[in-house]
Amino acid sequence: MSVLIVIPARYASSRYPGKPLVTLKGADGQVRSLIQRSWEAAMQVRGVDRVVVATDDERIRAAAQGFGAEVVMTSETCRNGTERCAEAHAALGGGYDIVVNLQGDAPLTPHWFVEALIEGLHADPEADIATPVLRCDGRALNGFLDDRRADRVGGTTAVFGGGQRALYFSKEVIPYTGRQYGADDLTPVFHHVGVYAYRPVALAAYPGWPLGPLETLEGLEQLRFLEQGRPVLCVEVEARGRQFWELNNPEDVPRIEAMLSEMGMA
Repeated sequence: MSVLIVIPARYASSRYPGKPLVTLKGADGQVRSLIQRSWEAAMQVRGVDRVVVATDDERIRAAAQGFGAEVVMTSETCRNGTERCAEAHAALGGGYDIVVNLQGDAPLTPHWFVEALIEGLHADPEADIATPVLRCDGRALNGFLDDRRADRVGGTTAVFGGGQRALYFSKEVIPYTGRQYGADDLTPVFHHVGVYAYRPVALAAYPGWPLGPLETLEGLEQLRFLEQGRPVLCVEVEARGRQFWELNNPEDVPRIEAMLSEMGMA
């Protein structure tokens, strides 16, 4: 199966303008941009035929080409990363069996997360899209809860049912649990990792579907698939000792830099 990874990146983020060009210091003290670190994560994924950055901004294009990435320019009308991936795939002439959306704010995404999605779609021909979920330990869950208490939008959580089919995704912490957990305790809460693997037919149809009330309220692009009744496969992945966090807010920069330092990642 031929696989294309698209890294959608836009400058005009409502929550964090210029986010793709924000710099992060690694364990060795070297500073690299968020978009470069995301591209480097994509390049580590095995079994991929092509990796491109998709953007509508000349500053991001110049930065990406400067570190050696292939860039596809897309329109300013894309409402989210999935629509940008659809446009990029079409601009490249299509023809890939799987298109992966490795969002440009997740530089800590391990390669085996993406590889698990590709394997998941291969094994489940009825799924239109696959996305990874990571069981939270107490430290991760408490980080989510701290963000919500501070009125910050942190990570996304997911609930799923039989056949690992997604039931819902939310920026709130779901399911509710009133328990207190130690840092290393496993919890019933799953962190949704913002990576997607699509079948091209579903991806091409996505921009033509209307925004539903749930996607509008939550601001989560994957809810459009659920609101259209399309099957979303949640693939449980393992951290294998790696910490994971997306860069959603300026406050996440020191958090991710601390993780890079703790894990010894340059």
